[in-house]
Amino acid sequence: MKISGVEKLSLVDYPGRMCATLFTSGCNLRCPYCHNSGLVFNKYDAIDNEEIFEFLEMRKGMLDAVCISGGEPTLQKDLVDFITRLKVMGYKVKLDTNGTNPLIVTYLIGFKMIDYIAMDIKNCWDKYPETTDSNVCVPDVQQSFLAIIGNDVNYEFRTTLISEFHDEESIRKMGQDLKGAQALVLQKFVDNGTCIKSGYHAVPYETAEKYRRILRETIPLVVLRGYN
Repeated sequence: MKISGVEKLSLVDYPGRMCATLFTSGCNLRCPYCHNSGLVFNKYDAIDNEEIFEFLEMRKGMLDAVCISGGEPTLQKDLVDFITRLKVMGYKVKLDTNGTNPLIVTYLIGFKMIDYIAMDIKNCWDKYPETTDSNVCVPDVQQSFLAIIGNDVNYEFRTTLISEFHDEESIRKMGQDLKGAQALVLQKFVDNGTCIKSGYHAVPYETAEKYRRILRETIPLVVLRGYN
């Protein structure tokens, strides 16, 4: 796999576990507010996979999980083989995905190759092309959503709130779109200077809290992240 970044210890990427986080290069979406533009556009060199496995072998007992993030990991042709090797080593595996590759998502869940999945929900379905600045196939994303809520896998859906893309109307539509989901995280946007485009703004806390209450009408657990 083309892995261009490694966080050797994370206490936040896998709930309740100490993990290493691997960042794959390349993404099929162009969300203008994405803060990983270098990964999206393949600007970084790849790290030798064997070096990563050697590191993980040495950290067995200290780490108990690996989070595969990106970019978009499901674009990697050898993702299944890579995860298989992690599982043989005894690691729990979490996948971060945008949900645009439902065949891979369904395969990994169905064969219990991943223990946790976090899928981005960019906006209500109607606003996906605008929010992602991409010719995204929304039915593919919907299929991944249904695969996750219809199977026995630990998961969270998460939405980064952007003032320019989210309003009360789109949030209400999103609540209807996501009926059946048990958990959604609303994340605060932070412009760290590496976004694909500049000029976007975080939703204020008071507005985010209003959105949380609206979404709670259809989703049992909705939490804010990054607003503390």
